[in-house]
Amino acid sequence: MRVLIAGASGFIGTALVERLTAEGHEVVRLVRRRAQGPEEASWSPGSGIIDFTVMDRVDAVVNLSGASLSRLPWTKRYRGEIIDSRVTATRTLTDAMRKAKRPPPVFLSGSAVGFYGDRPGELLTEFSTAGTGFLPEVVQRWETAAALAPHETRTALLRTGIVVGHGGALQVVSTLTRLGLSTRLGTGGQHWPWISLDDEVAAIVHLLGSRLSGPVNLAGPTPATADRVMNAMAERMHRPYTFAVPERILGLALGRAADELLLSSQKVRPQRLIDDGFRFTHVNVESALDAMLSARGAPSAPNAPSAPA
Repeated sequence: MRVLIAGASGFIGTALVERLTAEGHEVVRLVRRRAQGPEEASWSPGSGIIDFTVMDRVDAVVNLSGASLSRLPWTKRYRGEIIDSRVTATRTLTDAMRKAKRPPPVFLSGSAVGFYGDRPGELLTEFSTAGTGFLPEVVQRWETAAALAPHETRTALLRTGIVVGHGGALQVVSTLTRLGLSTRLGTGGQHWPWISLDDEVAAIVHLLGSRLSGPVNLAGPTPATADRVMNAMAERMHRPYTFAVPERILGLALGRAADELLLSSQKVRPQRLIDDGFRFTHVNVESALDAMLSARGAPSAPNAPSAPA
């Protein structure tokens, strides 16, 4: 396939380009400068500018563009950037698809499990309703923009959880743990929907050749609490895990981001991905952490006992 990727230089995008290239696919990267050769195409998503004829020359579009959620604090200005960077980029792509003579057959658009909001005690599948709060609002607007793709284009929404890999959202946690500053966040009982970087990329490649459309949860098959994730990382890095930070302190320090990123509970199941025959390489978060720490050369203890679920 010839795949156009927005966000190809990002954390997930870089790994996806490597995987697609290794499997013999051709990748075209969208860049925010003058294109240098046929493997690049220029765009300015903030201005809605793109050469829409590029859509005639590709078999699929993967949209991974958007400002990082792990950049803290979420000031009012940055919250606006989080929304605008996703919605405008996605609209730029769907507008170009509609103008193309031959729209791409496949569109995989980034999304997030933030759609579900804070839902302690619930098992969340793609059939669950939207939650309330800032992130559910962001995701709903993001997915609405993706839905503007041409009707003949199969559109799947990549509702991604916390991607466990070198350079992802857990890098800050890894750094704090390495310094011996790993802490329990609130009660630690909130569920964090995680997925290994390997499985995130493999799932995207799987969906390129699938028939699935609509929302697809990209999360590991075995749920894990924040306490389990933090404790497992501390064990593997041979560091203490003894401190606890109350929810009130986290809220004072990080504001809304504390509630929606760190303290939110989402027990997400990748039901449609499993039903579609996808097989996970990392079925529990301990395995995903081993892969992440091994990739960055950090000391690990693969046989260390796992924290209880």
